[in-house]
Amino acid sequence: MGKNVEMHVHAVDGTYELFRQHFGATAGGTRTPGEFDATTGVLASTIQLLADGATHVGVASDHSVESFRNELFDGYKDGSGMPPELTVQIPLMEEALDALGVTVWPMIEFEADDALASAASVAADDARVERVLIVTPDKDLGQCVVGDRVVQYDRRKGLFIDESGVNEKFGVGPASIADWLALVGDTADGIPGLPGWGAKSTSSVLARYGRLEDIPDEAGRWDVPGLRGAAKLANTLSERREDAMLYRTLATLMTDVEVGSVDDWKWNGPTAEFSAICERIGAQHLIARVERVQS
Repeated sequence: MGKNVEMHVHAVDGTYELFRQHFGATAGGTRTPGEFDATTGVLASTIQLLADGATHVGVASDHSVESFRNELFDGYKDGSGMPPELTVQIPLMEEALDALGVTVWPMIEFEADDALASAASVAADDARVERVLIVTPDKDLGQCVVGDRVVQYDRRKGLFIDESGVNEKFGVGPASIADWLALVGDTADGIPGLPGWGAKSTSSVLARYGRLEDIPDEAGRWDVPGLRGAAKLANTLSERREDAMLYRTLATLMTDVEVGSVDDWKWNGPTAEFSAICERIGAQHLIARVERVQS
C-alpha cells in the first residue's frame, strides 16, 4: 500500500444489510420479493461499496440466530421475529459474498455485532489504518466508536456517527452505551430495561456517573440537577441492580472474537465461483459490474 494512500476498513453488518434489502424491496407493498432478492441486493450493495473505493472489507452475519446470550437470559432475542425467507438466505448470502472475494465472519456462538466490535478493535490497533467504518446504524455499536477514527456509517442515510455524534444522540459517550441500553432497554434484542428509566433520565444520570456501579443507591446522594422522579428511579435501581447488571452484560459486545487481521480483509477480486453463483440466483448483471470495479 502506497505511503500516501489512506487505509480505511469497512466492517459491515450483513444481517442488517439482508433485512435492509428485503424490506427495501417490499416497501410500498407493490411486489413480492423473489427468492434470492435480498441476497442479490446485499451483493449489489457490497459491490457498490467496493466501487466507491473500499479496499479492506469484512461482513459479519448471524449464521446461527441464537448466541451465548440466550443462555444468560430467557427473554433475549431468539430469531422468532425473523422472516423465514430471510433465515434461509443467510448461508446463501455468506456463500455469495465469499465468492465475491469478500471476507465473511459467520457467527454461531457469538453475534454479528460481536464480530463487528472485534474487527473494529483489531483495525483500531493497526497503526496503518486511518479510519474504521462500522457499517450499521445499530445503536449497540455506538459503544465501539472512538473519536473520529472508529465511526459508525449509516449508508442508508449517508450518515457518519463519530464520538460527538454518539454523545449528541444518547447524551452519553461510547463507554456508557451498554449501561444506557441496560437501563432504557433494547426491544430489538429483547432487553427489557428497568421500569421508569426513560432515555432522558438515563442520559442525565449516566452523564453524571458513567457506569451502573457508580450510581448511588439513595437518591439523596445523587448529584443530578433538574432530574425529576429521582427517588423512584433510585428505588427501582436499588431493588433491581442485579437485573441491570445482567442487561448490561447482554448489551456489552465482545471484542475478542476471532476475525483475522486487517491484511486478511483486503479485497483482491472475485473467486472462480462468483459467475456460477450469480447465474444460480439470477444476478448475472453483477458479473459485469464486478469486472468494471476491477478494471
